[in-house]
Amino acid sequence: MILVNPHSGRGQALQLFTGHVQGMLTEAAVPYTLVITEHQNHARELVRKADLSQWDALVIMSGDGLLFEVINGLMEREDWQEAIQTPLGILPGGSGNALAASVHHYSQSPPAWNEELLLSCGFMLCKGLVGSMDLVSIHLASRQRLFSFLSLAWGFVADVDIESEKYRHVGAIRFLMGTLVRLASLRVYQGRLAYLPVTEAPKPPKGSIKTRAPVDSQLPGLDQPVPESWTVVKEEGFVLVLAIYQSHLAEDLWTVPSAMADDGVIHLIYVTAGISRPALLRLFLAMEKGGHLECGCPHLVYEKVKALRLEPISPQGMITVDGEIVEYGPVQAQIHPRLARLICG
Repeated sequence: MILVNPHSGRGQALQLFTGHVQGMLTEAAVPYTLVITEHQNHARELVRKADLSQWDALVIMSGDGLLFEVINGLMEREDWQEAIQTPLGILPGGSGNALAASVHHYSQSPPAWNEELLLSCGFMLCKGLVGSMDLVSIHLASRQRLFSFLSLAWGFVADVDIESEKYRHVGAIRFLMGTLVRLASLRVYQGRLAYLPVTEAPKPPKGSIKTRAPVDSQLPGLDQPVPESWTVVKEEGFVLVLAIYQSHLAEDLWTVPSAMADDGVIHLIYVTAGISRPALLRLFLAMEKGGHLECGCPHLVYEKVKALRLEPISPQGMITVDGEIVEYGPVQAQIHPRLARLICG
């Protein structure tokens, strides 16, 4: 099943599919059914109820938001353990296309953008090789639970992602435009951050969250203090906090060069208050080639973690999960290695 969001990116996803991918699938004798999504959460509702035995894979032709819908629809099923094993494929049709860029990178191919990236992902779809993909379980203050394949963001990154929506018609360059606008009025957010470093997994904390499986054994209740095995960040002023579990945050943002889809790690990046506008701009320009982690910026911190908790103190702000805005407030997350399956090179 190929799910296409006709409104994603510059509204050209369907034309890109018929112009570039359809012929490849026909030539490779890959049968498919095309489904055009009609409204928000259409894909989520569809896969929640679908007879998945009809399909060898679910493929998304859109930005990252449609895959977020599909994954959460699968995890909401009674047979979620079997459902989430359905291979997932991505064809870039949005303005961010982070997972498509990451999958292309994992195939050890040279960097690609736009139609070239679409063709690369199309070839991978035709080959049909399947690997594993980590998912991250995220808990919000309202007790809502989400599953994420890409990122959890607060501060500068979340602001740019949401505020640049108004420039969606220009495509991927919307993020550069949003970055420049946000740099002009740089904000500092107050909050508390704690995380469980990547070491041997400690015993589950007392009062850990009891949920429908998969169980988040490393997370205490949001109303409980974090265990002693966690690291509590001393600073409380942040420009951005980004937890990411793929290599790319967008086609042109190579955020964690060493990341893999199934490395079992949340890559936590945060920038503390005091960084200048030029220094922050240099970081994002360096990110295009993956050089930002080596630039020696004293305000930039990078940690590999298994779980984290973020508690915003600033009354205003945005938190995004896979680029989708979610409830603002305390949030915590834990990684579940190799929970899903991904069509990759």
